[in-house]
Amino acid sequence: MIDALVAPFLEFGFMRRALVGCLALSFSAPPVGVFLMLRRMSLMSEAMSHAILPGAAAGFLVAGLSLPAMTLGGLAAGLTVALLAGLVTRSTQLKEDASLAAFYLISLAAGVLLVSLRGSQIDLLHILFGTVLALDDAALLLLGGIATVTLFALAALYRPLVMECVDPLFLRTVSRAGGPVHFAFLALVVMNLVGGFQALGTLLAVGLMLLPAITARFWARDLSGLIPASMLVSTLASLTGLSLSYHADLPTGPAIVLSAGALYLASMLVGPRGGLLYRLVRPRHLEA
Repeated sequence: MIDALVAPFLEFGFMRRALVGCLALSFSAPPVGVFLMLRRMSLMSEAMSHAILPGAAAGFLVAGLSLPAMTLGGLAAGLTVALLAGLVTRSTQLKEDASLAAFYLISLAAGVLLVSLRGSQIDLLHILFGTVLALDDAALLLLGGIATVTLFALAALYRPLVMECVDPLFLRTVSRAGGPVHFAFLALVVMNLVGGFQALGTLLAVGLMLLPAITARFWARDLSGLIPASMLVSTLASLTGLSLSYHADLPTGPAIVLSAGALYLASMLVGPRGGLLYRLVRPRHLEA
């Protein structure tokens, strides 16, 4: 079984490239997902993943399937939507989730329309679902750069991010870093979604960000355990999904995300931190 799992990566260069790209995502996206989960902003990442679509589509219209153009367009669109949603929240009575939902729906429709103006159905599928088996050197460098920037930024912002998760009101009382930290964190979310978009497409980019983070909640008690556990889950899901897609001739992106989903379901059943079976067989305390 181990030979069947490893053989494709030893034999084919495109499988090794796909694995390296997924590993880079596994080290950057799940830690961001952990903080999204702790801040109860999980669904926000889904909205942001669609918000990058019109920028990527605009880059596609200008330069075709060009990695730099689509990446810069996706970054610009995602950051613009994040800033506009924050501006609307502070200027009107709408909450942030409502303003993000409005901009996300507008962005998704605009992106699909832009791609349809010039591209074929194959081009649209490439943008929506990614091409993880076709990652080139430029894409791998982009994913590696995003992972590096993300890990260093999280290390620098760790204390205020944790404080904002635990008691945001206290952070605003003792420091003015709350606003800048929030927007810096949103920038990290957008960066990782753009990186995931290159491999998994806009519809599935959020999969490796949130599913491993949620799964890790069943195995770790505190933040120091959640982050490495989420990285491990994402790595296992990437390895399993790539191997499964090769042997069963399945679409690679969905296979990776479904592998992460299978790990989540298994953890929900047998996880020692609140899993269903653990709750059923948990020994009772002695009573007087």
